[in-house]
Amino acid sequence: MLKKLIPTTQRILLTSKALTTIRSKSGGVYEPDYLDSLKPEFPQHESLNFQIKGYDYPTLESYQKFLHNVAEYMELDVSECYALPPKRTQVQRLKPSSTVIDSEYKLTTYERNLQINDLDAPMYPQFLRIAQAALPEGVTLQVENHSEDHDELRFVPDKDLLDLKAQLEYMQKDLPPSKKK
Repeated sequence: MLKKLIPTTQRILLTSKALTTIRSKSGGVYEPDYLDSLKPEFPQHESLNFQIKGYDYPTLESYQKFLHNVAEYMELDVSECYALPPKRTQVQRLKPSSTVIDSEYKLTTYERNLQINDLDAPMYPQFLRIAQAALPEGVTLQVENHSEDHDELRFVPDKDLLDLKAQLEYMQKDLPPSKKK
């Protein structure tokens, strides 16, 4: 009776849907059931950098320590806390309608990073709200996915080593082709 009421194309769709629901519950045809228990309960952010920037060094250090303590209290996986070399800028204030310098300021921007791995999606907004609520005046907070560029910024290049490499390249340029290695 049911076969007469449902056309054949719909019967095929019904059976294929039933098969997919059975396979999705069991995890797959050739996969053991215990693999489902190893998956995290919530989606996770792989690796996030919380970049903290400011002009006042003690305030920045205190805020980074606070964030690190909050992350440990929330049992988040803090993989690294590190400082970047300070950036120095010079600002000149001009007199109105002229090119005469009225005053000159030398500013130093400090940056600290807090890297958190495998952050559960429901924990991220909670941690971010706490971080924003405690954000001191004059300090900025920026969150980015971790990349290799962040690792390269951490290290200060060795000027002596770079000079020696440039000198070596200059010396090799002057050699005849048979002597180059």
